[in-house]
Amino acid sequence: MNQFISGIDYHEFYQAIGDTLFMLGISLLFSSLIGIPIGVILYLTGSGKLLKNKLAYNILSFIINILRSMPFIILIILMMPFTIFIVGTSLGAKGVLLPLIFGAFPFFARLIENALQEIDTGIINMAESFGASTWQIVWNILLPEILPNIISSITVTAIALVSYTAMAGVVGGGGLGDLAIRYGYQRFQTNIMIVTVVLLLVLVQLIQIIGDKIGLLIKKR
Repeated sequence: MNQFISGIDYHEFYQAIGDTLFMLGISLLFSSLIGIPIGVILYLTGSGKLLKNKLAYNILSFIINILRSMPFIILIILMMPFTIFIVGTSLGAKGVLLPLIFGAFPFFARLIENALQEIDTGIINMAESFGASTWQIVWNILLPEILPNIISSITVTAIALVSYTAMAGVVGGGGLGDLAIRYGYQRFQTNIMIVTVVLLLVLVQLIQIIGDKIGLLIKKR
């Protein structure tokens, strides 16, 4: 193993793993915190829903669609001035946090909206007939009803973010992607490239297994 990953400091390797986990954790947290409310708003303001508002829905949906359709590498470049203004740098793990969040939360919001669309409207109508407010319906009916879907959406988004963090290495974003670019591509050290790819695959598998286990436990309840 030592010979296989020769030419690189172990400390730098561990630092890259730590940076990837840091980027993944922070961006996933904020993508979820932003995506869930936006997904709920998209659902509520949709046609025939509790807060039907065509204008609000179309504007929000348009913004979400633009962010979703933008290639992540382009999003990083476009957001560099904003990232430097907010974070102070566009390099390293901190420098790509904002692009990661803006790249992931629209995808997450759509997943939440789609999950809410599957809820039987009869349950909502019954709650309304008992005098429940919109907030009570959201908090006590809608969110608990789609909890397994939320876990599934978090899992899918986390896996997408792993690929985003690797892609961020192209512009010096840090993490395993940056390691693969600097050593595997620029210095032609194929062994380093292979190790980073294997580690990313293992990370994806772990996320999928953990997400499936949590989702299964929630469904059993």
